[in-house]
Amino acid sequence: MPEMFSPPLPFSVIGSGMSSPLKDKWVLITGASSGFGAAAAHAFGAVGAKLLLGARRVDRLEQVANAARQAGAGEAHPHALDVSRTASVETFVAWAREKTQNPKSEIRNLHILINNAGGALGLDTVAEGKDEDWEGMFQSNALGILRMTRAALPLMPHDVGASIINIGSLAGRTAYEGGSAYCAAKAAELQITRALRLELCGTGIRVSSVDPGLAETEFSLVRFKGDTERAKKPYEGVKPLTAEDIAEILVWVASRPAHVNIDELLVKPVDQAAIHKVFRRSA
Repeated sequence: MPEMFSPPLPFSVIGSGMSSPLKDKWVLITGASSGFGAAAAHAFGAVGAKLLLGARRVDRLEQVANAARQAGAGEAHPHALDVSRTASVETFVAWAREKTQNPKSEIRNLHILINNAGGALGLDTVAEGKDEDWEGMFQSNALGILRMTRAALPLMPHDVGASIINIGSLAGRTAYEGGSAYCAAKAAELQITRALRLELCGTGIRVSSVDPGLAETEFSLVRFKGDTERAKKPYEGVKPLTAEDIAEILVWVASRPAHVNIDELLVKPVDQAAIHKVFRRSA
């Protein structure tokens, strides 16, 4: 039975009582059925944004959309999306175009694209690696960003502070044993982001990479293919980042004044000084 989505507590960024610059703006989030994506849906919903949510697990996605509406989202619409398949991306973006172009909507452009879908598969060395794991990581973390951005760009306005925010990783900046394909895929995300920023210079569209370090979500459970004991190991004795920490950052990045671009934001828990330097408390 799938885990039920539990909405996080309200964010400090919405506690001032002031109207958010993101109110009624359309926000598209990929990989929104759990983790960073689900928390981002709640956070953007809490500031009154309108949401287009995509993921493969539609049942979970519907729960996230309901929670986002309860948090204050102007609208929240779920739709199946697999960023590893071009046809799925194109179908999803055609649906998104219909939603944003609704005559009843005052704002008819996509203001924010959050390319969040991704993840790691396995922790094998190169010598023991599996093609299906390697291909899956490049499809979701790198090619998926290219497909989604290509398809969504025509929906995005120029010169009004629209944003493309890609979710990277500390792993895209520092390699580690068993992470060859994942580190390479996340390094590709970073270079795609940098190239896209150059290509869109002059359009007014901001391009950012938010790169978390050790964060406790379903990441390890997916990486270790359901092995719950192994999935717990990276977080033992550590206070890691949470999905809500990253979601709050995404809202902050997207709500900067239109002339401000947060190019790259690397965020780690205090217990993690580097990929291989993690402070662990004894039990």
